[in-house]
Amino acid sequence: MNYNDKPLKIFFAYYKPHLHIFIADMVCALMIAVIDVTFPIVTRYLLNTFIPQGKMQLFFIIIAAILGIYCIRWVCTWFVNYWGHYFGVKVETDMRHDVFKKLESQSFSFFDTHLTGHLMSRVTNDLFEITELAHHGPEDVMTSVLTLLGSFILLLRIRWELAVIVFAFLPVILVITIISRRRLSETSRRVKEKTSMINGVLENSLTGIRVTQGFTNEKIELSKFDDNNELYKTSKKTFYHTMSTFYANVEFSTALLTLMVFAFGGYFIMKGTMTVSDLVAANLFVAVFTAPVRKLVFFVEQYSTGMAGFKRFLEIMRTDTSIKEAPDAVELLSARGNISFKDVCFSYNDKSTVLENVNLEIKAGQKFAFVGASGGGKSTICNLIPRFYEITSGSIYLDGIDLKKIKLENLRKQIGTVQQDVFLFAGTIKENIAYGKPGASDEEIIQAAKRAEIHDDIMKMSDGYDTVVGERGLKLSGGQKQRVSIARCFLKNPPILILDEATSALDTATEVKIQNAFDALAKGRTTLVIAHRLSTIKNADMIAVVDGKNIEEYGTHEQLLALNGKYAQLWNNQVM
Repeated sequence: MNYNDKPLKIFFAYYKPHLHIFIADMVCALMIAVIDVTFPIVTRYLLNTFIPQGKMQLFFIIIAAILGIYCIRWVCTWFVNYWGHYFGVKVETDMRHDVFKKLESQSFSFFDTHLTGHLMSRVTNDLFEITELAHHGPEDVMTSVLTLLGSFILLLRIRWELAVIVFAFLPVILVITIISRRRLSETSRRVKEKTSMINGVLENSLTGIRVTQGFTNEKIELSKFDDNNELYKTSKKTFYHTMSTFYANVEFSTALLTLMVFAFGGYFIMKGTMTVSDLVAANLFVAVFTAPVRKLVFFVEQYSTGMAGFKRFLEIMRTDTSIKEAPDAVELLSARGNISFKDVCFSYNDKSTVLENVNLEIKAGQKFAFVGASGGGKSTICNLIPRFYEITSGSIYLDGIDLKKIKLENLRKQIGTVQQDVFLFAGTIKENIAYGKPGASDEEIIQAAKRAEIHDDIMKMSDGYDTVVGERGLKLSGGQKQRVSIARCFLKNPPILILDEATSALDTATEVKIQNAFDALAKGRTTLVIAHRLSTIKNADMIAVVDGKNIEEYGTHEQLLALNGKYAQLWNNQVM
């Protein structure tokens, strides 16, 4: 689907997979409209013919037929309300699937600039109104237009003057609708923006609740939330003020119309040019007429709120920060692990330069360490290898193949990452370890846990491997979370490892155990280690000191000490 097309074209493209339900819904809605339009004519016929002539048998036969028709109307109404709404949910579900899939394809840079709460609002709240719009929109427009035309034609047959009076009010109501539509749309957009802001503040505050309580800043967080909540209340108040004025004007117009029909009809009856049955039928037509007008009014409100959400949906679908594969990208099923950086430059959002003309040669099976001051670019270098970010210029090669020419899924399957900031999903320990290899057997999971030195801890827990870790693993200690993450990487068993301060949360005794496990896992694999504690990487095959946007020093532990430069200074500081 081309998301650069016009919004309505994209919107109706989501109807295609469920077109059979939509057509059936429209047929049922059309039958309801036909029944409603014909009822005043049948009523007039009964009043003029059968009741005055006393044809009781035929009268009740027609009444029975009308009852049968209304049973059909009941079935159609049930279908419209059940399957019609379910059709809307299907459309909404498809859109939500697509927007979530789009979010998953975005690069890290996208999430660096978008709050999680705002994105959650776009996936949930913004698409909620689309259910009603997708269902009621086309249905209300079609049935309303047909009902109005049918009412006008049939009312002409009763009294053309009344038909003119009734439909002279239609442009008035339409003008009210058109004038209000723009303001309704604008206020609806503001409400959604404020809702998104509330979600962002809420998500941020709840995620950092331990920090908030630790610094006793609950009042500050409550104040920030109240400020946004107040903005939401104000924008919602403005929206309801606009909507209420809109509905009040329409209600007054339709009431005035009923009064005018009654006044003119009474005048015609007193003049002897119109019967009471004609006036009854005319008033029934007014009731039939006001229903589609109200539907059109309701459609304007639905359209303004639904399309406001849909346009925000399109903003995400039209934002593409995903990492692109070359058209001739190849599969790499088993990498050896030779990594080369050639004049690599990188900057976030094309602003401040983070890396400049980086050149590196990392040999297969080598343990390669990165050290240096925080913010120097160590993690950035490692994040460029799985292509979490796109380099600004230069090239990175894996086994002699440009990363851009390797299928992204294949590339990332070759790399296992253990990060300093461990993220565990809200599930069981078993599920979190198995994330490294979906479908892994229990034996494989246990073996990975043993190698990560977490098995004994798990067995001491009440539910063992079925222990629920809580949101972000909050029920586990820092060291336990780190080791679960390490076990996940053991299970994946990739040819390339990236250890970003992987033992930072461990005590000394556990760190020694994990280090031994890492050494065993790293054997024959390319291992990139980011470390601040230099004692953990002094035996690395090669060490690079990253500082000032580039590689400042490069060599083994002994070679770098002999240089008596940046590395020697860092080493001496830590030893002292």
